[in-house]
Amino acid sequence: MTPSAAGLALVWRLGLATSLIVLAFSMTGPVLAVLLQQAGYGTAVIGAFAMLPFLLIGALIPVVPRVLARFGVLPTYRWGAALELVSAIGYALGDGLWVWSLCSVVSGIGAAALWNATEALLAQQAPPAMRGRVMGLYQTALGAALAIGPFVPAMLGGDAKTTLWLAAVMVAGCQALSLAARPLDSGGATPHHEAGTWRALRDVPWLAAIAFTGGVFEAGLGAIGSAHASATGRSLAAAATVAGAVGIGSFLCQYPAGLAADHFRMRNVFTGAAFALLLASIAFGFVGQVPWLLWACGLVWGGVGGALYTLTMVQVAHAFAGRATAGGAAAMITGYTLGGSIGPLASGAVLQWAGLIALAGTLSALALFALAAARRAAPVDV
Repeated sequence: MTPSAAGLALVWRLGLATSLIVLAFSMTGPVLAVLLQQAGYGTAVIGAFAMLPFLLIGALIPVVPRVLARFGVLPTYRWGAALELVSAIGYALGDGLWVWSLCSVVSGIGAAALWNATEALLAQQAPPAMRGRVMGLYQTALGAALAIGPFVPAMLGGDAKTTLWLAAVMVAGCQALSLAARPLDSGGATPHHEAGTWRALRDVPWLAAIAFTGGVFEAGLGAIGSAHASATGRSLAAAATVAGAVGIGSFLCQYPAGLAADHFRMRNVFTGAAFALLLASIAFGFVGQVPWLLWACGLVWGGVGGALYTLTMVQVAHAFAGRATAGGAAAMITGYTLGGSIGPLASGAVLQWAGLIALAGTLSALALFALAAARRAAPVDV
């Protein structure tokens, strides 16, 4: 096998493993959010709980490129998967906010390692002429996992414990795939000079701002949407499908976003995406009168929010080709996870204390911010 083919083979194997992690995450998050709501916690507390994994990822991602440089992609990935497995088992065995919060912290540490490892490897190994399509296919797999997971409780009859144990089995599958993977001839290591997350953030701040917006909409609103649906009288199975709508949107939009990245000016693509988020944010203000709009907004949140992240990663792969690839990928992950961290806490607090209209206004302001960032981001057209 040629080095190029070996690199892509490792990308797809780790991509499949990461998809299992995302599937487990998308099964677990809505179930825990609804269980906490049923236990009497408000959406502000639920939002803070949902924030924890992203908070840890955001805090650790800046140092992960140095870990990759020191130990290599596969060892870093395997340790991350091991921590995810510990967390998943803890969710299933534990009961209550504090135990689950500790598990979320462990999960965030593991996710930081395996996420940056996969994304940096993909940016390095994908052929330049088809980076958008390769990234789109990978993100489509993650979107499929996000779409399927929230519907699992309904398929299991709303049994929360069974869902949590099944998620642990999924994470074990991820670990098995990583242990069976063969390293590249170089050991999969990232050159030490590539560990430049903060330099990358300074080089492309507006791209990081766009990734932040994507994180808020795709990763930061699913749990809050599910908790809100539960508060309006929906069952656990039905409420979890709000997060499922986010996942379906992500699944449907990733590959088209990758194609657009290969064929159109990125500034125009970013601008169109920001307008779509603005329209969905305005529509969210009418959810009280038209309940099905909650699921429609979820589709746009997941589809466009996820596409924004994919597009920024494609841009980074072009902008940092041959230099600081891991740092550039980490910069976009930092922006995305910061959005995923702030999103649940801020949206949950606004929804609980100011209502739907205030949250719709907040999300509309964020969409306008993304529009401004799209016009400021330096183009890297190919």
